[in-house]
Amino acid sequence: MIVPVILAGGSGTRLWPLSRDMYPKQLIKIINEKTMLQETLIRLSGLEDMGNPMVICNDNHRFIVAEQLREIEITAESILLEPVGRNTAPALAVAALRMLSQGLNPLLLVLPADHIIRDVSVFHEALSSGESFAKADYLITFGIVPEIAETGYGYIRKGDRLSDPEDREVVKIAEFIEKPDKKNAEAYVKSGLFCWNSGMFMFKASQAIEELKKYAPEIVEACEKALHSGKKDLDFFRLDAEAFEICPNESIDYALMEKTGKGAILPLKAGWDDLGSWAALWKVGEKNQNGNVIQGDVLTYDVKNSYLKATHRMIAAVGLENYIVIETSDAVLISPIDRVQEVKQLVDQLKSDKRSEAFSHRKACRPGDAYEGINMPSVGTENRL
Repeated sequence: MIVPVILAGGSGTRLWPLSRDMYPKQLIKIINEKTMLQETLIRLSGLEDMGNPMVICNDNHRFIVAEQLREIEITAESILLEPVGRNTAPALAVAALRMLSQGLNPLLLVLPADHIIRDVSVFHEALSSGESFAKADYLITFGIVPEIAETGYGYIRKGDRLSDPEDREVVKIAEFIEKPDKKNAEAYVKSGLFCWNSGMFMFKASQAIEELKKYAPEIVEACEKALHSGKKDLDFFRLDAEAFEICPNESIDYALMEKTGKGAILPLKAGWDDLGSWAALWKVGEKNQNGNVIQGDVLTYDVKNSYLKATHRMIAAVGLENYIVIETSDAVLISPIDRVQEVKQLVDQLKSDKRSEAFSHRKACRPGDAYEGINMPSVGTENRL
């Protein structure tokens, strides 16, 4: 059996002002009428031997997550609540330990809740291939075949090819590389020896814990205590706060995949994007003849290759090229497309100043409440005088 482990605890600061701590990008409708969390789960429909998902999220988002699963008629194996964010390695450890504590040893399919994949059939084929290698005790990461010299992603260098009777391209992990500069990214893509680091993984629960005990035993120890002292609360399971807070804050890559000798890359080319910035949303959005992606009540004149989203008021723009303009009820963001990665610095400044705009929209979100920040018009207009 395969158990999807959905990592839904991020804050999505680079998509501010739409995405905020109390209502992050994975829980909002960015591309269509389903949230990114819902799309992640729906993408798995039709696959054989796929168990109910385990969703790991922030305690503040528990009711939103439960409601979004109910809307698409999916029952979670469990919804694990993190009292504090501790990155992806502890989340993985908690998921694996919970399965093992129930006497189960499934394959875990670890998926961030904020990705899009356009070619779902190719994705399914990759999962099938990954399953056979994971059953053979490999820790599989799905590496994205790069299309451009992207500097916003980490890279993985491919090592020796693994033997396979079906001649599938699965290779050992040679090296993880942090986000490169433009020159190095271009060299990586040209060489054909690198994949983007997608953050998607597949492995046996027991194999993950065995390797974590070798390379990050303190993470396993803290997560064991957090589970043992945790408590069931309605449809949720609360990890013990005191135990989880002392857990090291490390990614799966750093704590495990960079160190294990069992790591392997399965290259994937399925129209993947992590939608980590407004530039990514412009790239995947439906563009008009001027190269603009427009959502909401927007009026433009001589605007090209830009992303404009209005949620409450009209946006009127003249003479922009390669810009993003995002309007919400309490904030407006304007930035050149090639600098949207720096939105995080604005959010850090807002948090430092203790501004409420960093954390929430004007209306709080609870079951049954309206949520002003995502109640957007769906039809845009453009004036090309």
